[in-house]
Amino acid sequence: MIVILKDTYKTVLNFNSRWMMYESYYILFYILLFVVAFLYSSVGHGGASGYLALMAFFSFAPETMRATALLLNIFVSAISFIQYYKGGHFRWQLFWPFAIVSIPAAFIGGQVEIDSEVYKRILSILLLFSVVRLLWDHSNEKQLITKQNLFLSMVLGLMIGFLSGMIGIGGGIILSPIILLLHWANMKQTAAVSALFIFVNSISGFTGLFSKGINFSTDMALMCIIALMGGLTGSYLGAKKFNNINLKQILALVLILACIKLWFT
Repeated sequence: MIVILKDTYKTVLNFNSRWMMYESYYILFYILLFVVAFLYSSVGHGGASGYLALMAFFSFAPETMRATALLLNIFVSAISFIQYYKGGHFRWQLFWPFAIVSIPAAFIGGQVEIDSEVYKRILSILLLFSVVRLLWDHSNEKQLITKQNLFLSMVLGLMIGFLSGMIGIGGGIILSPIILLLHWANMKQTAAVSALFIFVNSISGFTGLFSKGINFSTDMALMCIIALMGGLTGSYLGAKKFNNINLKQILALVLILACIKLWFT
């Protein structure tokens, strides 16, 4: 009888220990989710690449990652766009050539079924764009803005839109460095355009994915609430000339580690 009680006691202790580890595991995930939404929204992004990197660290299934990242992206990028629009940074003429072709391309990309290993390889490469965006040198931001090339904008929008739907990102991590590199806009204008670009592509990609069937995580509602809180805080401070270089560098390092994990696991 005593032996049975001892075994039962050990079982209960082991269960409680595993449950505490499980809770700590997900508490850490939610904290990091808030940080990712906060940092990305502060520069006009929805944060899909960060969400995907985070979910990769926590071993989410690829089919769940796409739907989750796109849905979170929709909410956070909308908040971010509103803040930058209120700040007077949005330029319609810069936005529409990209969006007019990226929206249908993102829908098609969302319908594409991709092998999990190929998915991880492509995502790891695209995450590097996010690293570039986070570490971008803003010291030359006041240099002369050049005229936008309409044809090139549409070609870029088509390619970025398709990748956005297929991988589960909004495309801002690719679009922003390109706009800045080509000197078509300053930092704030780029953030405003990227936010709306991410929003429309995420909706389109999510719709395409929905038509093929979606796997949601059971904690989706809580994840949306936390991402919204982070997005509201980050976008407000970002539109008010918030500068958080050190945290962005830390996030860039995390994304680099995520790239390595995705590539070699």
